[in-house]
Amino acid sequence: MPELPEVETVRRGLEPHLVGRRILRAIARRPDLRFPLPDDLGQRLTGRVVTAVDRRAKYLLVRLDDGWVLIGHLGMSGRMCVFQGPPPPEDRHDHVIIEAEGGVTVRFNDQRRFGFLLLAEAGDLDAHPMLADLGPEPLDETFDGPLLAALLAGRRTPIKAALLDQKTVAGLGNIYVSEALYRAGISPRRSAATIKGRRADRLARAIREVIADAIRAGGSSLRDHRRPDGELGYFQHSFQVYGREGAPCPGCDCGGAIKRLVQSGRSTFYCPARQR
Repeated sequence: MPELPEVETVRRGLEPHLVGRRILRAIARRPDLRFPLPDDLGQRLTGRVVTAVDRRAKYLLVRLDDGWVLIGHLGMSGRMCVFQGPPPPEDRHDHVIIEAEGGVTVRFNDQRRFGFLLLAEAGDLDAHPMLADLGPEPLDETFDGPLLAALLAGRRTPIKAALLDQKTVAGLGNIYVSEALYRAGISPRRSAATIKGRRADRLARAIREVIADAIRAGGSSLRDHRRPDGELGYFQHSFQVYGREGAPCPGCDCGGAIKRLVQSGRSTFYCPARQR
């Protein structure tokens, strides 16, 4: 599933093509994706001007001039494809099509249909069921060691599981949690409650850095992720531990290899010598 860097990459790809432009036509080619699409979605989008394209955690927020917001989630395989000028023939998995001023076409393509599009009033976003319980954004200036320690205080679950909980930190997923814990030198087995002081400072910094590095690389393309222009992300070439079971540890002279363990049904990759 796309994580924060992939969704932020999509947001940045959509922004220059949509913001300030009127939607000339919107078409829903099926009634549902993961959830039923909003009634009359095409009619409600047609004629509206896009005022902003934002992101919250793993959600895209397309703000419209009538005070409504299109909430988008890419699911497992969803892609936002942008075409400038005449687009190619429609794919059978192009489920929602938006045509905007300036010859812009945006297609929401989702082969597995685990993604979704919903409409909400801007004033109700903070209370929306998809957004209400999300934790802080890791790229916000307020996200630091003391805040992270406070979020983890008293929690006996392993730190890997705590960070995957979207109520702790918004937008993190399996890839970037594994990479951040490695950079911070923290074992994924360590109790979340022990992450405080300098250890919390290291982990908050590592989370911010790995997310920023991944965004600069356009995210990670392991299976389905593509940028809106169709190009791949490249951060997968910079993984230090994720998917590298058996490879030598790249950051220490321990002579050991990257290990894999399963936590809460998810694969975790780490160096047992470096991460304590």
